[in-house]
Amino acid sequence: MDELDLLKKDWKKQNTSYPKLTYNEIYKLIHKKSSSVVKWLFIICIAEFVFWGVLNFFIPESYLEVYDKFHLKTILNVSYVIHYIVIIVFMYLFYKNYNAISVIDTTSLLMKKILKTRKTVNYYVYYNIISAVILSVVVNFVMFTNEAVLNDVFNNSATTIDSDKFFNIMLIAQIIGLFVIIGFLLLYYKIIYGILLRKLTKNYKELETLE
Repeated sequence: MDELDLLKKDWKKQNTSYPKLTYNEIYKLIHKKSSSVVKWLFIICIAEFVFWGVLNFFIPESYLEVYDKFHLKTILNVSYVIHYIVIIVFMYLFYKNYNAISVIDTTSLLMKKILKTRKTVNYYVYYNIISAVILSVVVNFVMFTNEAVLNDVFNNSATTIDSDKFFNIMLIAQIIGLFVIIGFLLLYYKIIYGILLRKLTKNYKELETLE
């Protein structure tokens, strides 16, 4: 039970010796908690942006050369640029949502802003998962439609595995890898953003009760 729940419990007691909280005091507490959640959404979004940006500097050139053989380097570079632009837009939206929450908001207006923030978070999560799936499908389609290059890159000619088995193993490995990545993303967003969204939903319900 958090601070707001404890205070509400005291507020509802008829025979308590403590002064009861007013409607405005309860509202201010909900407002403060909502503002804090939206601020953390903005901070986490920035942290993710910085993390992936720094990680790209540690990717070895040999890794990128593999994609260059499939003529995918340009596609990847363009997709990275688009991705970072979209993330910057989401960062701006998170900041705008945080900055828009004002202490002079009416209850109904604060409720609308909470719903708007929840929608922004959902769109952000959907975008990251869908973009990861699309990019993976495009990359794998290009790779598996260039059989000669794929054989050369993975040096299949030096192995005793026949071509059909090789491609089946590669395809299964890529599908498993895609599901692992999607599972990791879903788990991450469910834990991190799910916790924050549940707090916003709780605040929204508290505001509904106050109204």
